[in-house]
Amino acid sequence: MANVLFLTHRLPYPPNKGDKVRTYHLLRHLAARHRVFLGTFVDDPADWTFVETVREWCAGLHVAALRPPLAKLASLSGFMSGEALTVPYYRNAGLKAWIRSVCAADRIDAAVIFSSAMAQYAGDIPAVPKLLEFVDVDSAKWTEYATHHRWPMSWVYRREGARLLEFERRAAAASTRTFFVTDKEADLFVKLAPECQGHVGVVCNGVDAAYFSPLHASASPYSDDEIPLAFTGAMDYWPNADAVIWFAAEVLPRLRARWPNVRFHVVGRSPTREVQALSSDAVRVTGTVQDVRPFLRHAALVVAPLRLARGIQNKILEAMAMERAVVAAGSCVRALDAAVGHEVIAADTADDYLREIAGLLEDPARAAAIGRSARARVLARYSWEANLAGFDTFLEGRHTGTGRPDCAA
Repeated sequence: MANVLFLTHRLPYPPNKGDKVRTYHLLRHLAARHRVFLGTFVDDPADWTFVETVREWCAGLHVAALRPPLAKLASLSGFMSGEALTVPYYRNAGLKAWIRSVCAADRIDAAVIFSSAMAQYAGDIPAVPKLLEFVDVDSAKWTEYATHHRWPMSWVYRREGARLLEFERRAAAASTRTFFVTDKEADLFVKLAPECQGHVGVVCNGVDAAYFSPLHASASPYSDDEIPLAFTGAMDYWPNADAVIWFAAEVLPRLRARWPNVRFHVVGRSPTREVQALSSDAVRVTGTVQDVRPFLRHAALVVAPLRLARGIQNKILEAMAMERAVVAAGSCVRALDAAVGHEVIAADTADDYLREIAGLLEDPARAAAIGRSARARVLARYSWEANLAGFDTFLEGRHTGTGRPDCAA
């Protein structure tokens, strides 16, 4: 059993959005084997309720308040310093002091640092194995955002991509290992940072298939006279908002021309004003729901038309675990180790989505078969316990090579 310092940019509970799902399972995995000292932020006032729950899993805990309006102002200092704006956004003197205190009082054997933003604290940690969890190449995300915005935001996003890549390269080069969620993301980072080859590994996402199971009985949240299509996710996250707005404009009207009772359900917390404006007879925007599983279990289909997402999407794995046929962006599908067309359906254009969704609505037996195959794939390939074991060899000093496990096709 080791003393492990775990740093993450958001309280890893409740697991109600993509990064928190991953950090929650990582925390539980680490805490089952080691003494964990967790340093983190709360950026949603509702999450203060869950601090004591998280404390039960930790040998030590420091939670810093992060107020997004003030953090955005602080991030502007990056224009003066030449830093990526992400770095000062998460800079906190209290967290920095706590890290130094913990490292002085308790013999820290290793550190796990989640997200590129938290890598700024690596210099306060002694010379122990440091494992960085980048998940995706965040710098590439900002660069991609630039292509979808006009000046001046296109310039801001392009600058952020370039500055953050510089920071990521330095942090990864100084780490024991830097992990990404897919082979594709790892290969992209090595291409952008060739000096880091040999420092890069892959730890796939997983899904709790016992929780996300069609065996759980639940009442349908849908009316009997509709054909429900579901999208799930945090709706204040721009790629999610972009996805549902695009789908509602480009695909849904054409579907309803053939099936007037098709209704698109946008299920997730904190919908933006633009997402709320979609509410109509054709679109239901739920906001926060207590349990997303009934919306998945009783949906005719689940769609994930993400045009700007990177890596493996938890929302897709959760729907697959619930035995739903999923029609998702090709970039997301290709990140999965799954048979396209048999376990998950890929689409890129509006015509693709129309064709694939229409085909499944016309053939419910095929949709059901895809759902069953999807769950079988999740059970065989996407166990959190098996995937997170990729950290253990480094934390326990058993790693001797530079290879990495296969993650996705």
